[in-house]
Amino acid sequence: MAAPPALKRPKLEKDDSHSTVDDAAPAPPVSSASADDDEEAIAEEAALALVAHRQRDVERCKLKLLHYQSLLDTAETKLAEAQSRLDRCRDRSNPPPRQPEPNPPPPVKREPKSPPPPIQRDRKPSPPPQKKAPAPQPAARPSLVIPGPSNRPAPRPEPMPGLKKTAAPSSSSSSAPSPPERSRKEDKRPKRKIEEKEHQNLIPSVKKSTATVLKFQGGTLVSSQHKRKLRCLELCPANDQLVVTSALDGLVTLWQVEPRGPSISFRGKTDCFSPKHRWPEDIAWHPDGDTIFAVYTADNGDSQVSMTNLISGQRKVTFLPEKPHTKGIINNISFMPWSDVCFVTAGSDHAVILWEDKDSSWKHKRVHKDFHSSAVMGVAGLQQKKTIISVGCDKRILGFDLSAGRTEFKNLIDSKCMSVLANPCDFNLYMVQTGAPGRQLRLFDIRLRQTEVHAFGWKQESSESQSALINQSWSPDGWYVSSGSADPVIHIFDIRYHGQNPCQSVQAHQKRVFKAVWHQTLPYMTSISSDLNIGIHKYS
Repeated sequence: MAAPPALKRPKLEKDDSHSTVDDAAPAPPVSSASADDDEEAIAEEAALALVAHRQRDVERCKLKLLHYQSLLDTAETKLAEAQSRLDRCRDRSNPPPRQPEPNPPPPVKREPKSPPPPIQRDRKPSPPPQKKAPAPQPAARPSLVIPGPSNRPAPRPEPMPGLKKTAAPSSSSSSAPSPPERSRKEDKRPKRKIEEKEHQNLIPSVKKSTATVLKFQGGTLVSSQHKRKLRCLELCPANDQLVVTSALDGLVTLWQVEPRGPSISFRGKTDCFSPKHRWPEDIAWHPDGDTIFAVYTADNGDSQVSMTNLISGQRKVTFLPEKPHTKGIINNISFMPWSDVCFVTAGSDHAVILWEDKDSSWKHKRVHKDFHSSAVMGVAGLQQKKTIISVGCDKRILGFDLSAGRTEFKNLIDSKCMSVLANPCDFNLYMVQTGAPGRQLRLFDIRLRQTEVHAFGWKQESSESQSALINQSWSPDGWYVSSGSADPVIHIFDIRYHGQNPCQSVQAHQKRVFKAVWHQTLPYMTSISSDLNIGIHKYS
């Protein structure tokens, strides 16, 4: 009985061995194919992750580059201001030959000025002979440079509250016999404004968050006292409680905003028709806040620029004799934010003209005329350097370096340009208004040249065309932009908002709104409309 199981046992072993070999044979090819697929998938995912990581590194480096570039620009600007200040100190310390005048008793009243120090030093060493008196005078002359700059910061806060008062400009204008002192005061006031404005880097926050909505508490409408369509609305740079409007009836009207409002009161009006009976096309305040400049047309030999002192009782209109523009309407006038008081005009003759106050008269100089192929609609100046940005109906944005006398950059966009405004806080940002529906406002960085940082817009229900009379305005903090519309609303945009639509629209008038400006010290916004009313709106 032991033989049968011995015979069956090797047969089972052979069957088992054959079956295991047969089962294992097809396995290797299947596992190798799946491994190749897995390796390819892993390699592709690793490459995608590497590309995303490198892109983030590039973006970080760009942000750091923009940040340090802004710091460099600020440092260079401060260095240039310090050097100019040193030059002024040296220039004023050089003319001590005028000191023989203080010998009579009246000049003794000028104790804070340079003559007293040498006089006192001469009196102290009275026992020695008088021959030694001239010796300390040359030593006293350089010592005058030290109190000069130290005494300057003390009166700095004085002119700023004076600027807010309407009496300060009139007092300066009453001192007619000393024109050089006028020019010095005009030079100082813009410089003080530039020193107070500090550059803020707003670029990192653009398109990075949701919009912040302002709470408007209703508005008040007041009759504009104009009989024809309103054209311009400008806020006084020295006292934001003063507002001026102009219309097709040729009148320029002065208003005062009541702090306990919202309300606005009528202060007076002036007939500013040109000799050829043309209304002002655009107006601008002098940086001192006492004079309004208006531009007209170059056709029929008409006067092109006028100035009116609205603060004084006379309110006499004076027309400048120079006529540099050759034809067409003068579309824009804008004062430059530089130490030297000057303004720039843009015309339909493709020209950009610079006007400077020299020897108590305004002299013009052509900046360029052939760089635009169509009408120039708007101009603006950069605060950190003497660069003039001009935009036109030829869809071009042009930056001209006035110091170097050459074009700094050119940009061609997809729509005609209506106006341009520089940001009040970030000196590298500027906004261009275009005629493209849904993308009316374009935000640019001066350092990125032709790169658009952000775009905003709205859809108009009453009309699809964009009027050149509708303008935008920056808020004092540089975050918000207000714009009129063909509809009776004020559109408000937040540059921090990643979307292109308005963050809010305020119902303001009965007809289309031309412009809405922000006040610098009051939580108010003033607007004008084709319904011949002025709106004053309070927000929080």
